[in-house]
Amino acid sequence: MTGQGGDGMEPYGADDEESAAVLRTVGKIIKAFRERKGMTQAELGAAVGYSEEQVSSVERGRRAPSPKFLEAADRVLDAGGLITGLKKDVEEARYPKKVRDLAKWEGEAVEICAYDNSVVNGLLQTEEYLKAVFGSRRPAFSEEEVERLVAARLARQGIIGGNGMAPAFNFVHDEAALRRPVGGRMVLRRQLERLLEIGQMRNVEIQVLPMESEDNAGLDGPFHLLRLKEGTTVGHSDIQLVSRLISDRREVQILELRYGIIRAQALTPRQSLAYIEKLLGET
Repeated sequence: MTGQGGDGMEPYGADDEESAAVLRTVGKIIKAFRERKGMTQAELGAAVGYSEEQVSSVERGRRAPSPKFLEAADRVLDAGGLITGLKKDVEEARYPKKVRDLAKWEGEAVEICAYDNSVVNGLLQTEEYLKAVFGSRRPAFSEEEVERLVAARLARQGIIGGNGMAPAFNFVHDEAALRRPVGGRMVLRRQLERLLEIGQMRNVEIQVLPMESEDNAGLDGPFHLLRLKEGTTVGHSDIQLVSRLISDRREVQILELRYGIIRAQALTPRQSLAYIEKLLGET
């Protein structure tokens, strides 16, 4: 949950050719039904409530069609349920493989701990903050890639507000991450307000490591730990273009030791919420 916006994720074309192939196949199927019906892209778009450009992007496999699009296209093109039947395939291909893999581990965790020192953790980011983070990436993502990555992140955030089986969370942020005006002052204000809101949840603890602190065991960069149901712990780290799942017991122990020290160096959860309120007042 670190790196570029908390995950370091690239669009599917960069590291997930399997997903790209699925979306291209779905696009070809939709195109075949459209041509059989004798409709242009513009006519199909008008019939299903999308622009010609959006239909073109779907048919070229550059855009993952929404369930609403698939349902409407199936109806308009008289596909007899064949296009609607693609929903599951599209849902699996909609998000980059790194997102799907990480979401799988998060779904098996009973506790998730994260340290971030550049931006707010991905599971806590507001949608506009998310867009600003992904929008700042260089080389730049296309608008479609930003849309896809934002949707993937928002889908993962559901784990925090889930049912009674939701994991316990502890997030430690370096103060610098909470002061950086990603997207502008108002975007940051709403992000800080979001942190205060989530920090009231019973299964979530948010801590701040003030910049004035002389000690910081997290200077090597952000990382997070997932404690799984069967009792084991795995780590995850993203540094620039490298995304790494850490399962080696010795390395996990180092991260656990480091995280424990970081938590001790940070303000308590109650003090941290008061500190975030202070930062909000200064923003």
